[in-house]
Amino acid sequence: MSSVPKLTFVIGGARSGKSRYGESVIATLPPPWRPPWVYVATAETLDAEMAERIAAHRARRGPQWRTIEAPRDLAAALSECETTPVLVDCLTLWLSNHMLADADIELEMARLEDALTAARTPMVLIANEVGSGIVPDHPLGRKFRDLQGVLNQRMAARADRVVLVVAGLPLALKGSL
Repeated sequence: MSSVPKLTFVIGGARSGKSRYGESVIATLPPPWRPPWVYVATAETLDAEMAERIAAHRARRGPQWRTIEAPRDLAAALSECETTPVLVDCLTLWLSNHMLADADIELEMARLEDALTAARTPMVLIANEVGSGIVPDHPLGRKFRDLQGVLNQRMAARADRVVLVVAGLPLALKGSL
């Protein structure tokens, strides 16, 4: 069991296959871990298109997953999962939810890091890699891109394994697949 990474950080672009890969990491954990696993969802249903995306994700996961909705209080949601492997999808929406709520981003990142330190089961965090494109022309876009970069660096630094998913293909950046 010591070979199972405690924290796996999965990054990639939109529709790259991050979620499917993260789900497979949890679903293939060796005993003693078995379903139901926990899926912590940070998305909010704000329009019909997002409702369809959320429904498709839930249908794909099936009954092996228990969903906890945590658009902002991720630290509290993680503290509820003391004995079950967890997939958090995704930190990018979590960050944007906090930005739109004008939250103290540094405080929320620190709360997340404290929750990850306290975790006793394997966890997989999903986030978008947003720094590979053009520089946003709006200050809010630049602030978001910069904060996401900081968050990604912090999560990668503490993770045992970091995986970049491109076109459905996982590439190990830290640790092994």
